[in-house]
This record gives sequence, structure tokens and C-alpha cells, in this order.
Amino acid sequence: MIGTKLKTLNEIKKTNPELHELYIDKYKPNRLMLLERRIPKLDCLWNDVIHFLPIHPKLVYNGLVEAGAKPGVHRFFYKIPLSTISSEASIALYKYSKDKFKGINDEVDNSEIELLEAQGYRELKQLPLETIDYYKIQISSGNKFFGLYHFVPHVFIKGEVDVEHAEIIDWNEQEI
Repeated sequence: MIGTKLKTLNEIKKTNPELHELYIDKYKPNRLMLLERRIPKLDCLWNDVIHFLPIHPKLVYNGLVEAGAKPGVHRFFYKIPLSTISSEASIALYKYSKDKFKGINDEVDNSEIELLEAQGYRELKQLPLETIDYYKIQISSGNKFFGLYHFVPHVFIKGEVDVEHAEIIDWNEQEI
């Protein structure tokens, strides 16, 4: 990371193409179409927002263990105070519900996006059951590389996010 501000992938592409190539590696080879996916209500692309979880990462870790995975011991996350989110930023919740999700090649359903105000944000208290079921299916099929946040709602922020005063937490060590 360079500096103290998180930027969107499309912004990084303009300022640091080499770093952009490194970051889009996680989309290769079969998720590159996400880079062109539109986000309704924010009127932008998937890579014009910064993605966050509205859930403590320890719950993701616990869900993976419950499903039979042996997740890596250390994975670090920023815990960002809402007070550091610019009032100029647009914030939305992507509900990512199983009944509306048709696949990564399809557009995001308009009803799946809810515009948020920073003061109205509330962290989820549990991992969706659909996510744990997805983990179990992937693990039982022998798949070692699958999406960790499938059916976990996402918070999208359109704008930079300052992480200078953010706490860095480890999903394995932090208790909720």
C-alpha cells in the first residue's frame, strides 16, 4: 500500500498501472467480467467503488471453520471509523441475496442496492446461512479456491477512504 487512502481500482489504474495489474489478479481468469459490472443507484462500475464487509471478519473465519475449512491463520482487515468517511462519498449496501443473484456475468438487480448514510450504518451480527451452505458445497467438492464473501452483503463506497486512523485487525485473533 502507498499512502493512507484507499482508492478504487479504476483510480489506481490511472495513477499506478503496475499496482492495478497486481490488484486485478484476483479476478483472473474467470471473474474479469466483474470489472465491467454496473452498480445501479451509484451509476458506476464495480471498480469505481471500494468494497467493505458489514460484518466482523471473525464471523467469516468462524463460518469457514464451521463448514470444515482450514482457513489461513492470518488475514488482516481495516476496521475503519465511520467518522473518517467523507461526507462527499456515496455509500451503498449491496444485499447480495441468494434469491436475486443470477451469477457473476449478470447485472446487479436494482433492488439489491440500498443507498446509505454513514450514521445509519449498522454492522451485521451473523454470517448469512447461505454463505455457510456455499462454503460446505465448495469444500465437499474439493474446491480450495472459492469466494470468501459469497452472499455476504457488501458496503460500497464511491470515493477515497482514509485509513490513517483505522485499526488493523486479524480475523483469527480478534474476538467479537
